[in-house]
Amino acid sequence: MNDHNLDERTRLGAIVSGSLTRGVEVKLDASVSVEDMAVGRYVAIEGEKRRFFGMITDVSLEAIDSRVTITPPDISDPFIAQVVAGTTTYGKLRVLPMLTIGSDAVSILEGPQPAKTVPTHFSEVKLASQRDVELVFGAEDDKRFYVGTPLDMETKVCLDVSEFVKRSNGVFGKSGTGKTFLTCLLLIGILQKRAAVSLVFDMHSEYGWEGRNEKGYKVKGLKQLFPSKVAVFTLDEESSRWRKVSTDFVVKIGYDEIEPEDIELLRQTLNLTEASTQAVYQLAREFGDRKWLEAVLNLSEDNGKQLISKLNIHDSTYRNLRRGLETLRRFPFLVPHASDNSVQRILEYLERGINVVLEFGRFDDFAAYILVANLLSRRIYAQYREKAEKAGGADMALPHPLVITIEEAHRFLNPELSAQTIFGRIAREMRKYNVTLLVIDQRPSGIDDEVMSQLGTKITCLLDNERDVDSVFTGVTGKSELKSVLSKLETKQQALIFGHAVPMPVVIKTREYGSAESYKELGFLEAAELKRKAEKEIEDLWAT
Repeated sequence: MNDHNLDERTRLGAIVSGSLTRGVEVKLDASVSVEDMAVGRYVAIEGEKRRFFGMITDVSLEAIDSRVTITPPDISDPFIAQVVAGTTTYGKLRVLPMLTIGSDAVSILEGPQPAKTVPTHFSEVKLASQRDVELVFGAEDDKRFYVGTPLDMETKVCLDVSEFVKRSNGVFGKSGTGKTFLTCLLLIGILQKRAAVSLVFDMHSEYGWEGRNEKGYKVKGLKQLFPSKVAVFTLDEESSRWRKVSTDFVVKIGYDEIEPEDIELLRQTLNLTEASTQAVYQLAREFGDRKWLEAVLNLSEDNGKQLISKLNIHDSTYRNLRRGLETLRRFPFLVPHASDNSVQRILEYLERGINVVLEFGRFDDFAAYILVANLLSRRIYAQYREKAEKAGGADMALPHPLVITIEEAHRFLNPELSAQTIFGRIAREMRKYNVTLLVIDQRPSGIDDEVMSQLGTKITCLLDNERDVDSVFTGVTGKSELKSVLSKLETKQQALIFGHAVPMPVVIKTREYGSAESYKELGFLEAAELKRKAEKEIEDLWAT
């Protein structure tokens, strides 16, 4: 049987054994080719009292008589092959039942429920229908955003964005699997459904004005799609000008804004010793929290020697620290005193419901990224906390939810640093002050296990490192079965989603992003046509 003849009306086989935790085993009918089955596809099981919805997690070949595996029959004769397939050998599926779909009116209104039992022996198994998938994942509405389609189906799988922003979430996958475009889709969904306002720390300048796909073609960023709802901030005005990106604000950070904690976070990146990071606190006590960095950078060699003698700091420790601090001095966005308050500017935009993308331009190394993202987020979070506490005391509405997007998350959330960074605190607090994270990483094993277990929804593309795979499934029920599903994902445009924003784990082919058709599907065609028409009118005006 060919796959194109397989639909939801086709019986695949019957349940022969299994359990709720390990999954049930399905003996395939002789008329169904095992080659038409695929890990990650959905099936519906007709139990005696209810309908079950599950995912294929394994496909195997079985033989009734073990002798046939030792002395295989001659199947060159089609009749012999058909007899053997129907009597001696057969295909088997392992299916993980995840939800039950009631058949009566009350059950349908309640919606799919988590499976707490298994179907009876010999229950009939079919491929899940389009209607089953729609019933489970819901149709796109003011809360749900279409993110992709199940394998071998055209039905839309929707993410509940209102649930998604209630907790911190993660997007994982090895390099080249499409994490950036998947993240861009999620940010568009959050924006379109007005579930939260976003602050994106855009390390490689891909989300703001435009990015590039794997083939090098330009792809519209959030600012082009939502010109009135997105503001682009930059650390590198020259890079923005060169790329013809219209920016809303140029970020400058004063030496007086950098605290000893910021330097401690950069210990590995700046190659500082433990003694050097401790010396920073001594220097801050000596010169004051707001003056220490400028004072140290301006010290002459003789004054430096006198200072370290007074503070009992070893010469090699001081030299190690100076080398690290000189690295920071080379960043043009760091100035002795910033004329404008970047944190306040960002907050002003966020409070008006305008999403902020901070581009790093040429300063896409980890020292700049860690310093700026942590420093700004800590102050923005403090403001949100203050507003939330005041709102609670006055019985007022909380601030509009804020989602902070960070790349290379293991740099902030590894076991050594997660307790010190603001991001570790936000991840553990579970939206206490209406602030959550969207973390993006290709090395989830570098993230602290406690933080990973707090992530509400995880969207993972292909991972080929066993430690990374284990990390993604920290604290997840049925992880051995889901590991099998994850390992079979294609390199591009496929992802496994599981957690609070979906009713059950789902493997999707992610919706396209970057083509004219995809912009039209996202609802941007009219805006693009109006823009082209306006540009044409201006050209015609100048031509006359």
